[in-house]
Amino acid sequence: MGAQSLPDTGVLSPSSLAHVVLRTNNYRLMVEFYVNFLGGKIAYENEYLAFLTYDHEHHRIAILDVPNTNKKDKESCGLEHIAFSFDTLDDLVLSYQQRKKLGMLPVWCVNHGPTTSMYYEDPDGNQLETQVDNFDTVENTDQFMRSKAFGENPIGVDFRPEDLIKRLEAKEDHRSIKQRPNTGPRSLDSIPG
Repeated sequence: MGAQSLPDTGVLSPSSLAHVVLRTNNYRLMVEFYVNFLGGKIAYENEYLAFLTYDHEHHRIAILDVPNTNKKDKESCGLEHIAFSFDTLDDLVLSYQQRKKLGMLPVWCVNHGPTTSMYYEDPDGNQLETQVDNFDTVENTDQFMRSKAFGENPIGVDFRPEDLIKRLEAKEDHRSIKQRPNTGPRSLDSIPG
């Protein structure tokens, strides 16, 4: 195979996001939380490192116990959240109900417009988003994200999980449920937490 010529601009994009590594001073609780949260398993573990998986990838999350690690400062720069997708609203609700039985409750539920999402916190205070896409295609999502409604409210509209469950049990059309209400402008300072 010969050398390829360099593109004039940009770089070659990765084919996928492989994994996330989380540094902690709360090792055992974090490993147990992520195994339960993801319905996953430990692919490898020793006294300071665990590789966790829940799908075809050999590991999606790694937990690293690093001595002298300080507690998370929510007012510092860094990763805001990790998002995990589900295929349907029914799957999102089922995962909510299963986590609720394990004592895991979302800290924020919001229809962003592009997604319907539930946010959780791990024992270190890192946020995890579970979501389902609200549009059938990337093109439709892109069109919504360029709309006036999204421009004035890119945050979304809060909802209660139990209300979502009632709408699904009433056999309401999923497209109707996913359609974000237009509630006017919303800013970052309105986000819980």
